[in-house]
Parts: sequence; structure tokens; C-alpha cells
Amino acid sequence: MIPLKDDNPTRSAPIVTLFLVAINLVVFLWQVWLPEPARQAFILGLAIIPDELTRLQPFNAVRLAHGGTTLLTSMFVHGSLLHLGGNLLYLWIFGNNVEDVTGHGRFLLFYLLSGLAAAATQIAAAPGSTVPMLGASGAIAGVLGAYLVLFPDARVHTLIFIVVFVRVVPVPAVILLGVWLLIQMVNAGSAGGAGIAWFAHLGGFGAGLLLISILRRRRPRHSLY
Repeated sequence: MIPLKDDNPTRSAPIVTLFLVAINLVVFLWQVWLPEPARQAFILGLAIIPDELTRLQPFNAVRLAHGGTTLLTSMFVHGSLLHLGGNLLYLWIFGNNVEDVTGHGRFLLFYLLSGLAAAATQIAAAPGSTVPMLGASGAIAGVLGAYLVLFPDARVHTLIFIVVFVRVVPVPAVILLGVWLLIQMVNAGSAGGAGIAWFAHLGGFGAGLLLISILRRRRPRHSLY
């Protein structure tokens, strides 16, 4: 199931969503332009290494400072064009509506907090891992959680593959995102992970469910006369 667009108009321009799409594209184009081994060094320098943050002995302030910085930088670097494209597709379809509800500044805060929660969840699940964590999917999972709360009945035009059957079908967001969540839970509970930070997705999604009630704009009160 691949979402293509939704039938959910917005009232304001998705400035922050466009900014996030742009910065992810710029970072990816830069890393592709770099020659090897500079490319790998660039990616590893921005990615999270859980062991860097959890290994307390011997104490290394530089290592911890770098690890803390990567909690943010890792959200803007991707391992492949497919990785980037899938994330930006979800961000564009669902992010503009969430931004419309929260406002621009709050949406940026919401996105970053969701990404931080996603990273914290994955680190807690595998604290000693030396496998680099990178990508925007944890933060975008938060956007999906918020969208589910705000627009469960919105229709999302989805490309569905069933053996040889291929068709675009309008699917309620609650079903599409429910299937997405089920996939994350099944894979997080399995022995393997295929190199995907499934717990980060779950952590980001949970953060989105909680944060949207705090960061959404309140309707202005009307005076009585």
C-alpha cells in the first residue's frame, strides 16, 4: 500500500513541510556529490550510534557531545534514494495537514520532538548497538500519529498491490495508518529487523499521538455581545 495523495485541503501554505523536504533533498544531493570515502564519513558523522550515547565508561565528553548532536542531524540524512523518496512522500502527503492545524512554528517543534522521541525509543531498545541510525522516518512517524488523531476519516488515494491486481483506491486514513502501525509492531517484535529501526517508528508515532494534543492551535474564543 503506497499513499499517493489525500482529499484533505489546507488553509495555509505548508512552509515548514516544504522546508523540511528541501533540506532533506539538499543534504542527500550533497552526500551523493561527495566522493568515497568522504561520503561514508559524512553519513557516519551525522548518524546516531547508540553505543556512543550509552557507553559511560570510559567517560568521553567529546564522544557524548557528538552523540547528542546526532540526535538532530540524523533526521536529515538518508542511506539511499528509495529511503529518501519514501520518507518525503509520507511527509508531503500528511505533513501539510498537520502543519495547518498546529501552525508553522509549532509544527517544526512537533517534528523535531517526534524525531527525538523516536531516536530515544530505538536507543532504549538497543542501547549497545553500533549500527548507525539515520533518516527522517521517526519524525515522520510522529506526523502520521498526529494525522490519525486529527483526520481518521480523511480519504487517502492509495496504490494497492495484491498479486497481479494493481489499483488506486481511496482508503480511510484510519485503515491505512492502522495497517502501517501493525507492520511496525510485527517487525519490531520479530527477531530480525532487516536493518530498519522499527522501534524508532513506534516511538515517533506514540510521540505524535501525545504531542498533537499539546501543540495544536486552539480555536480563538468568541466574545459574547
